[in-house]
Amino acid sequence: MYTGARTDRERGGADGALAGRRRRHPFVAALCALTLLVLSVPLGFRAADEAGPTPVPQLLAFLPWFMVPAWLALAGAALARRWLVLVWALVVLAGTGWFLRPYGPPAPDGAAGRAGKAQFRVLTANLKYGGATRDLVETLRRERPQLVAVQECDRGCAKALNAPALREEYPHRLVTGVDGGARGSALLSVYPLHDRSQVSGRLSMPGAVAEVHGERVALQVAHPMPPTPGDTATWRSELDALRAYAADRRLPTLIAGDFNSSQDHASFRAVLDTGMHDAARLLGNSRTPTWPTRTTPVLGAQIDHVLLSEEMVPVDGKFLHLRGTDHRALLVNVKLL
Repeated sequence: MYTGARTDRERGGADGALAGRRRRHPFVAALCALTLLVLSVPLGFRAADEAGPTPVPQLLAFLPWFMVPAWLALAGAALARRWLVLVWALVVLAGTGWFLRPYGPPAPDGAAGRAGKAQFRVLTANLKYGGATRDLVETLRRERPQLVAVQECDRGCAKALNAPALREEYPHRLVTGVDGGARGSALLSVYPLHDRSQVSGRLSMPGAVAEVHGERVALQVAHPMPPTPGDTATWRSELDALRAYAADRRLPTLIAGDFNSSQDHASFRAVLDTGMHDAARLLGNSRTPTWPTRTTPVLGAQIDHVLLSEEMVPVDGKFLHLRGTDHRALLVNVKLL
């Protein structure tokens, strides 16, 4: 006979089932929240346009890959029925997607098709303590760039670059700091170099003014210290020195090298904000990784750049693999307007 009332056992069973649903997958929910917290901190600094302390700069180098754990956190939150965590995951996904947009303006309409005063090829390559010297020499012979920016050029690298064949090909050059392992850098040119200079840093960053078919172009090698844990201040100050160099330019200017930073780092964006343009971004490759080569192009960060002032535009370019280094080289065909 149905009385319309539930027994104590029935009420207890219903209450237990409800409590069980509320306690569903507590470990999954906690893991999702922790993942989102780790992602939210660097995203917060990215939104505030700040570099942040360790490990924020290191994490921001891989910002595009925040999407993977964020999607997993979203799925976990849905499984655990934690709706606040699910909303949090959506916010992280939306923020990451927003910052994935290329930073800086696109190339001016029709700039690539305009007649230029000169056209030349520039190559930048980090050799990892000179380990990729042999491949660099082969690349120079094959690709024949007119301007070359080399980082981490040791004594062996300097000796190879001083070989008669390369001295004939690149009669104008600056090779500095080669006694310090990673400190060494080189600037090779088929064009005459004048007004040689240095941007201050622990690693050598030589610069000069080149006479490119009668036009003066300022050239600068970039190689600030990386944002190592506990010493991001040096990294920021050396990027600020490059920003000051770019802001004080009086000539068409080209800065090429290993910046140890991507568009997700505030200090690198500050360099771009002086009016410099990232050649890879103008060519539609602002997220193509250049480091570390062990995982590129699937996973990595674009920290090797060729920056151009508004008097120049890239016509085309490509990333090159050199054996013996953990960086990919970048070769860009540049038009001087």
